[in-house]
Amino acid sequence: MNSTVWDVDVLVAGGGPAGLVAAAAFGHRGFRSLVVDPRPAVTDADDPDADLRTTALLQPSRRFLDEIGLWERLAQHATPLATMRIVDAGGAHPAPRVSRDFEADDIGPLPFGWNLPNWLLRREFVAALAGNDAVAYRPGTGVAGVLTRSGAALVTLDDGSTLRARLVVAADGRHSPLRQAAGIGVRTLRYGQKALAFAVTHDAPHDNISTEIHRSGGPFTLVPLPDRDGRPCSAVVWMERGPEAQRLMALDPAAFSAAATARSGAIYGPLTLTGRRSIWPIISQIADRFHAERTALVAEAAHVVPPIGAQGMNMSLADIRCLVDLAVKADDPGAPEVLTAYGRARRPDVALRVTGIDMLNRTSMAALRPIRDLRGAGIAALHEIAPLRRTLMQLGLGARS
Repeated sequence: MNSTVWDVDVLVAGGGPAGLVAAAAFGHRGFRSLVVDPRPAVTDADDPDADLRTTALLQPSRRFLDEIGLWERLAQHATPLATMRIVDAGGAHPAPRVSRDFEADDIGPLPFGWNLPNWLLRREFVAALAGNDAVAYRPGTGVAGVLTRSGAALVTLDDGSTLRARLVVAADGRHSPLRQAAGIGVRTLRYGQKALAFAVTHDAPHDNISTEIHRSGGPFTLVPLPDRDGRPCSAVVWMERGPEAQRLMALDPAAFSAAATARSGAIYGPLTLTGRRSIWPIISQIADRFHAERTALVAEAAHVVPPIGAQGMNMSLADIRCLVDLAVKADDPGAPEVLTAYGRARRPDVALRVTGIDMLNRTSMAALRPIRDLRGAGIAALHEIAPLRRTLMQLGLGARS
């Protein structure tokens, strides 16, 4: 066993997109950082373990990534989202009956966001860290133990090495071992839902419109991707109650494509599955606190929301931006006043968003026809009141968080 204890300013536990951004952000601001992850890096779409989901990076996230030198690596791969289309298909038949477009140019000159595959985000962030002398990245290495004291955290890695960190950033997922080790509880809401993620090609162009279709079981969302094999392509997240999602997952590709076409109301014509499908459970979750001694929780270690309104990753980047900004202003990035300020700044906003998305998801799941009728009327009403429409769009972007 290596008995040498070495020092870093920031240890980031978790090598997903959020953890990699956290390490890059701290490194960009001059902090010596190390990011570890027990899993090897998966940066190829053809790898069977690749995360085939996509992330819509909203305007504030793009600004932050640009500030820390990461956006230039993503720009050429990003598909802009100029319009958010909300469709209600809650009538007697699964066809659109209410459709409203929320246009980005209603609140400014930029798109709402830019869509990118998760595996590509990880690939580009890993490549960026390789060129950052302030950051070390060790995939295949995890945290075995953390002992915190007022002056630093003593961290043991599972390769036997030991380090001293002034701040430990827990970006280790919804089941966060570091959160559990810190004794921080969570409030979890379960919906009995699962989400299917996959990509489709179709006949009609998507025109850079992200479309969210509501019927029952949860939303069916098509998000623009670059053309594939000469045909328009979209990423899809299809939320359904668990047993139905499992049934859909077991269908052969042709039957699955037909089911997806029917659920979409055929708004783009026939959908053709391209590539693999993935499935994961849907929950809402928020940690009781976002910090402990020498420890800050970010991303899914702090909060989990259903994939509605592109909030998840964007909330995570807001965590990191806030934490880094507070650390820069202090002599010690893990000082109690830094972590207390971080918790006070982030948890109320996150709690509000978790509650709002929970309400939207429960409304989208509704099977009773009267509730579906109210949902359709509500979509139309929100769109027609211009000041309310613009306020909701700004809140969705995080402009007032």
